[in-house]
Amino acid sequence: MAGVIARRRRNQRAFRWVVFVVLGVFFLLPLAAMVEFSARDSQTWPLLVNWPKLSDTYPDLADGIVASLEQAGLTAVLMLVLLVPTAIWVRLRLPRLRRTVEFLCLLPLTIPAIVLVVGLAPVYAWVTYFLGDSSSTLVFAYTILVLPYAYRAIDAGLSAIDVRTLAEASRSLGAGWSTVIVRVVLPNIRSAVLSAAFLTVALVLGEYTIASLLNRTNLQVSIALLGKSSATMSVAVSLAALLLAFALLLLLSLAGRSRKDSK
Repeated sequence: MAGVIARRRRNQRAFRWVVFVVLGVFFLLPLAAMVEFSARDSQTWPLLVNWPKLSDTYPDLADGIVASLEQAGLTAVLMLVLLVPTAIWVRLRLPRLRRTVEFLCLLPLTIPAIVLVVGLAPVYAWVTYFLGDSSSTLVFAYTILVLPYAYRAIDAGLSAIDVRTLAEASRSLGAGWSTVIVRVVLPNIRSAVLSAAFLTVALVLGEYTIASLLNRTNLQVSIALLGKSSATMSVAVSLAALLLAFALLLLLSLAGRSRKDSK
């Protein structure tokens, strides 16, 4: 019996290693091909890290990078300002609406981006009329797009603490609702807020469909246009953006792990 159990464990361990190696090759081989292709031009990577020269050589790419960074930052701020107080307030004061709010936040996940653009196009006609055609106006669409991921992260953080007890204790000591949210609940869901912000940044940096169809500029649109004139630089920028998103998700994982260890 012991021999059978030991053999089963060895088989399971071997199977896990096979799966790990296959998945590793599946994910790393395209990245290695991107590195090899982008390195065929020896000036590509040095130019990519030289911002003044990059701006002069590829001004459209530089504009796309700046636009995407602005969009990512503004989207993260707007998402947190709207979603964090709403999620906390629903848990404390309107628990019956929790399922409704969850359904509304998860709804964009079920709608393809192309369909979402069709609905947003008439709205953005008015946005352009009042606010102009700046790429920063994509923040409104991106805030809707990131709601499912951000809501799940924040809701998980709120589920891990006793929000009602914290709020009642704070209120009994004379704290107002703004103090309860900002100084009591928010510090206890810091890792969840960081998770939502990192996911937002990663999603915005990789978004293409909405920006392209609404004729706005962002990083992915600039990469697509750059690929028609400089394939090596386009692949290098794509790889850099992918590594940045991976780094953000790695920071998210480390933040969550440190949060668990501190407990």
